[in-house]
Amino acid sequence: MPYVNIKITREGATTEQKAELIRGVTQLLFDVLGKPHQATFVVIDEIDTDNWGVGGESVTVRRKKAAQ
Repeated sequence: MPYVNIKITREGATTEQKAELIRGVTQLLFDVLGKPHQATFVVIDEIDTDNWGVGGESVTVRRKKAAQ
């Protein structure tokens, strides 16, 4: 029973885009590993950019610096 956790920043991924991710990951696990769709769990966590760090800084700070 595969469990896949996708973490993305909370920046406006649409319901349709998230549904496509769920379908695509589920199909990939079936195609590659033969895992049945009904046994595959996909969870999408959306994280605020203030709570996602890269290189010692939050994504919010990094993006503000890049925009300057």
